[in-house]
Amino acid sequence: MAVSGRKVADFQSSISKGSTEDFDHRCEPCLAIGQQIEAHGFCVDCQEYLCKNCFAYHQRTKASKHHQLVNKDSMAKHAVIKKEPNECKEKCQVHKKEVIKFFCSKHEALGCNDCIVLNHRACDIDYIPDKCAGIGDSTEFRELLRELDKKVNEADIIIKQASCREKELDSCYDKLLKEITMFRKEINDRLDELQKEIQTDADRKKFTDKQTVNKVLKTCTSISSDFKQLQSRLQDYNASQQNGQLYITMKQAKSKIKSNELKEADRCLGKTNLKYSFEQNQNLENMLSRQNALGKLTVSLSHVTSERRKSIDELKNKEEMEIKTKSDQYSSCITGCVVLSSNKLLAADFSNEKLKVVDMKNKTVIEETTLSSKPWDIAVVPQDQIAVTMPWEKEILIMTTACKMSVVHKFLVKGECRGIVYHQGQLYTVCLDPTCVFITDTQGNVQNTILLGNKNVYEPYDLLLSKDLKRIFISFLGSNNVVSVTLQGNISAKYKNKDLKEPRGMILLEDGSLLVCYGGVNGSIHRISGDLKQCYTLIDAVSSPRCMCYNRDQNEVYVGCLSDQMIVLSAK
Repeated sequence: MAVSGRKVADFQSSISKGSTEDFDHRCEPCLAIGQQIEAHGFCVDCQEYLCKNCFAYHQRTKASKHHQLVNKDSMAKHAVIKKEPNECKEKCQVHKKEVIKFFCSKHEALGCNDCIVLNHRACDIDYIPDKCAGIGDSTEFRELLRELDKKVNEADIIIKQASCREKELDSCYDKLLKEITMFRKEINDRLDELQKEIQTDADRKKFTDKQTVNKVLKTCTSISSDFKQLQSRLQDYNASQQNGQLYITMKQAKSKIKSNELKEADRCLGKTNLKYSFEQNQNLENMLSRQNALGKLTVSLSHVTSERRKSIDELKNKEEMEIKTKSDQYSSCITGCVVLSSNKLLAADFSNEKLKVVDMKNKTVIEETTLSSKPWDIAVVPQDQIAVTMPWEKEILIMTTACKMSVVHKFLVKGECRGIVYHQGQLYTVCLDPTCVFITDTQGNVQNTILLGNKNVYEPYDLLLSKDLKRIFISFLGSNNVVSVTLQGNISAKYKNKDLKEPRGMILLEDGSLLVCYGGVNGSIHRISGDLKQCYTLIDAVSSPRCMCYNRDQNEVYVGCLSDQMIVLSAK
């Protein structure tokens, strides 16, 4: 074991004695060379404890022979607390009575005498009092302060972010409860309407049947009265021997008996012989018995799906990101892109059949995954997953992005699947041949199909859900249209400009308007109002744009193109 700045023999001597002795005071000159010897005197001028030898030497040395020296019994009266710049005072955590005086640079460990003897015999050891002189003016000290300052700033930033996130969580929770309450109210209002319709039908039926019963009662009461009168007259005429009137009344009674009035009344009454009952809607009953019948809690990346920018009024060229890698065989064609986090972007390279993760800070590809076919678009799904459309295979891949990208499962769709979005457990995918929108869950179970084949459209590219979730925006290449379609498949609005060709990628803003990129060598990006009636040019001369995504944290729009670079635009 070697100790920097001291002789090995001296160090060996110092650790060979003193570690088990318990002195009130040690000779300080000897302690400086690693020897622990009991003090037998004290120099008032030097404020140092001295052993017998050093005490005698102190009296003989010219520089100190006039100093005031006191014996062992008087030391405590004259000693004052000294602040030695190189003195070590911190106690060892393992050996509680020992002071930390050594540092092992190999193991980056501080220790006392016992620590060094037990654990670092073969190491190069620094004796701290020798090494610490002037350390406050060292480069290491200044660099350490800079590093600590940097860490403090990083901690402050995270604290601010955590404080903001705490408020966002409260706001998000309040919004969640509000949405549940509103949805519950909509359900209750609709159920009230349906109940009212059934009650109205029941009231109408009851009123009609009661009219019939009342008519039967009136008719039968009248008939019964007539029969009773005939009975009374027949008995009276017979008793008074008025045979002529008796004959006439008998004939009238026989005619009355032959009448069908009672049968007709009984027949009418029979029509009301019905029991009212309520037959529950079996589909609704089954639905309510299912799990998540009301809905379910979904967790998504807030900066990607839940927090869209209210509006973007201007876009400016900022820089380009290189996305070409050594294994690429062709020039890139980015047809889909999403923001995974504040500093990561995922791009679908159609030409090279790859997914590429881009570090947006360093503007480089840090991971790539080769697929079995050409990918088109990407949607972010909760729990660190994505959905990728594969038009040539007519399938959708569900992949994890937690570590290295890999396929979790996949399912087929009936058509060349293009644009895709995710919302509350459902995937909305626009397809060609047939031209339609498939609404599925993440397992591939089809919930609904919106046919578009007879809507005078051609070759869909991308799609978005409207802010109110009641419409779907779709861009069509061949007809150069951006179309708004209801969930029933009816076109509610259409935007077309003869000067704007090949509408492709789209972004939905918080105010309900759209960012749409138009293709071509001299492409452009425009903001179109949610009703598709107004259009504003944000930037021209964008070379062959294919898709876009927006990074709220960085306030940047990333444009995938028919090239080996993605364009970074600053949003204002």
